[in-house]
Amino acid sequence: MDPPPSKSDAGARKRKGPARSSAASASGVSSPVSGAEGDGQGKDKKSDYVIRKPQRSASVWLALFVVIVNSSWAVYHYQFERMPLPLHAEDAGKRGFAEVEAMKHVEALTAFGPHPVGSHELDQAIKYVWAVAEDIKKTAHWEVDVQVDIFHSEPGANTLGSGLFVGKTLAYSDLNHVVLRIVPKHDPKAEDNAILISSHIDTVFTTSGAGDCSSCIAVMLELARGVSHWAHGFKNAVIFLFNTGEEEGLNGAHSFITQHPWSSTVRMAVDLEAMGIGGKSSIFQAGPHPLAIEKFALAAKYPSGQIIAQDLFSAGLIKSATDFQIYREVAGLSGLDFAYVDNSVVYHTKNDKIKFLKPGSLQHLGENMLSFLLQIAPSSQLRILEADEKAGIDPAIYFDLLGSYMIVYRQTFANMLYNSFILQSVLIWTTSLLMGGYSAVISLVLSCLSIILMWICSLGFSALVAFILPLISSYPLPYIASPWLVVGLFGAPAFLGALTGQHFGYFILQKHISRSLSKRKENPSLFPKADLARLEAERWLFKGGFIQWLILLILGNYFKVGASYLALVWLAGPAFAYGLLEATLSPSRLPRPLKMATLILSLTAPILVSAGQIIRLTGTIIGIGVRFSRNPGSNPEWLGNLFVAGSIAVFICLTFVYLLSYLHLSGSKRSIVVTACMIFTLSIIIVISGMVAPFTEDTARAVNVVHVVDATGVHGEKQEVSSYVSMFSVTPGKLSKEVEHLKGFTCGRENTTDFVTFSVKYSCLTQEDTKSGWSESDVPSLTVTSDKKVSIDTKGSTRWTLGINTAEIQDFKLSGGTEEIISFGKKSSVDGWHTIQFSGGKNAPTKFEMTLEWEKISATKEQVASAKVKQPLLKLRTDFNRVTPVVKEVLDKLPPWCAQFGKSTSPFNLAFLADLSVELNQ
Repeated sequence: MDPPPSKSDAGARKRKGPARSSAASASGVSSPVSGAEGDGQGKDKKSDYVIRKPQRSASVWLALFVVIVNSSWAVYHYQFERMPLPLHAEDAGKRGFAEVEAMKHVEALTAFGPHPVGSHELDQAIKYVWAVAEDIKKTAHWEVDVQVDIFHSEPGANTLGSGLFVGKTLAYSDLNHVVLRIVPKHDPKAEDNAILISSHIDTVFTTSGAGDCSSCIAVMLELARGVSHWAHGFKNAVIFLFNTGEEEGLNGAHSFITQHPWSSTVRMAVDLEAMGIGGKSSIFQAGPHPLAIEKFALAAKYPSGQIIAQDLFSAGLIKSATDFQIYREVAGLSGLDFAYVDNSVVYHTKNDKIKFLKPGSLQHLGENMLSFLLQIAPSSQLRILEADEKAGIDPAIYFDLLGSYMIVYRQTFANMLYNSFILQSVLIWTTSLLMGGYSAVISLVLSCLSIILMWICSLGFSALVAFILPLISSYPLPYIASPWLVVGLFGAPAFLGALTGQHFGYFILQKHISRSLSKRKENPSLFPKADLARLEAERWLFKGGFIQWLILLILGNYFKVGASYLALVWLAGPAFAYGLLEATLSPSRLPRPLKMATLILSLTAPILVSAGQIIRLTGTIIGIGVRFSRNPGSNPEWLGNLFVAGSIAVFICLTFVYLLSYLHLSGSKRSIVVTACMIFTLSIIIVISGMVAPFTEDTARAVNVVHVVDATGVHGEKQEVSSYVSMFSVTPGKLSKEVEHLKGFTCGRENTTDFVTFSVKYSCLTQEDTKSGWSESDVPSLTVTSDKKVSIDTKGSTRWTLGINTAEIQDFKLSGGTEEIISFGKKSSVDGWHTIQFSGGKNAPTKFEMTLEWEKISATKEQVASAKVKQPLLKLRTDFNRVTPVVKEVLDKLPPWCAQFGKSTSPFNLAFLADLSVELNQ
């Protein structure tokens, strides 16, 4: 029997007791209580205390979760939704930027309706821009020379080696642009060094383009007016290019760069674009020389830009292209690329309307651009920029903090910073493992296993929902009009999967640590060894988050990924908090529960830097779902969901890795799991019941209605062409509901159409009432005139595409009228085809001659004619911006939640198909 404790021992314990209790309660963990109050379980032989299991209150975790979620949303709101106040002309003054004045230009341009290349409406829009430019010339400062030029481009062709237009030649003719140059009269060298500000007047045929890009043109016009009163103090000229042809393949920018005499003076290019409508116009591409982004960071009043968007764009994950690609690749220029991305679901549809243009959007971009020009235009650095670029480029890393301050540093500094942190981390981990021995190494491996299981389960759970959703919903993407649904549909399963996977890892890790502790004879802690294992496992899971972000930092640094700074922030912040609060400031080094203060301090910097970007990126990804299928019907219906679900699961695994480690000692695990399941179940019920519409009139599904006249395989004089109306959608899902009120339509995967630039694998077709609205004289022709020559007659169409079979044709040149448009030279291909996309104005040629260079040069006409060719040599599609009676009837009866979608590869409402078969032209 143990002797009773002495009074001094008892007094010591009583003095220590309250302090220990306070510390424990501060961590949200039950404290030891006296033996008189307990039931005797867990009593240590050397103590009078009963030890309760270390368990955190459920309310603690809930409070922490609520704080983090609300903080993240507050960061997003402050960073991206806080807009400047729109100014009137009286408030801005003649040297400032007034959104109210710029909005008048948006209203005027959208009043013309859709104005694609070759349309009368585009001619009217160009005249309007020219008239405003002339007014700017008249009211400019007397020491400033304003020059206005209506530039008519010669025929040309552009073959880009990367991005969206690989395997294509983008040809054009009869394009008109407005070019305005502002030059200070006092400096004769200013004309030779210019800053180019560029955007496009033309729209796709489906929309009047309030966002894309009438808003950009309006900003440029108001900006040019203000700059014309500042430029007398500049050392460089400023050129404003209002181009046409961007929507047909960046043709306006290419024609200016390759043909206009002022293009040789351009030293820096800034492109204004829209992939949505309104909000903050952010920089999503910069460089390659860092001068522009560095000057912008110094000057911008409301800086907004994230290099993560540039990384995604460069990697091809965002399927789009802007004029900035021409300026960078063809002209070799550095600069900035801005874009509006809010409400990206309306992109290239009828809903690109003024009413969705948020107040303050134009003011934000206009004031930023004015501040930037006032910073860069008076500088002499542009005159040595070309020499700097030849000496070698050190690209910039950039991101904004809460839309108030922009951080910019060079890649060289980033390498030193990242390498230093990686080296220190590796040294610390190596030292720690050497001191901890074999048990520490195994614990590290098991903590990494928990991270792997977290990723597997999170991605697996969310992917399972992505597969199931098309089976239970009338539309595969039922959340487009209500993006908040993804929280329940994909966020909840991804969170449950992450928790499940990490909990498996936690259980295995706890067992290992228990075995290690059981081998020790002494236990210096008040906690039993089983509870010590739980505490130690929790801390190893938290440190597992370090490993995750350290690996990402190493990979990002190795591959020079600009967004690697995010890995640094998510690694450095938690590591500092853990080292400070759990190691440096702790009274002892014994295992104990993680402090709430540790997590709050850990996540403060990461949330401030990345929360807004993650929320905005999620919204953009959901918006892209409307135009997900580039070849309608070729992808399974669950693929779009998988893309969204996978993205959300990745974000959760990356950002919740520390927070989840805090949950395993919480008494709220069951309630959290139940709550997540309820949220998921409620979301599923909403989808199945149709309580929330998948699409609305303002958030519409993208469809195309095309009257197709098919003359493929028709090479005899007596053969008749066929015609039909094809309706298809780039938004995943069938068109059953859309054709309910349309007569004669049948839908299915057997309804395939090759539109040359893409293929439709699922559509709805009808052949009723399709004989009117076109005539035989509109049918294009492909005629073999000699062994190597083919004549093409598009019969009045100035927008056409031609596919060339590169398995048979090695090279070619194309002439239109008396001018050569495409020369012989190496051309890329995709899937064995090279494609010509041609667009032009009303006076563009419609008759062409193509000279072929066969893959087998020695082949004669007879040999080629007798060859057994499974595919045609040439495939042609001609487009007419004409709505036939049957198409008009279909468009009138379409549900309001549908909107036509346009892009450079889409046909107009009337399209003719033809091909050339060698066998039939002997």
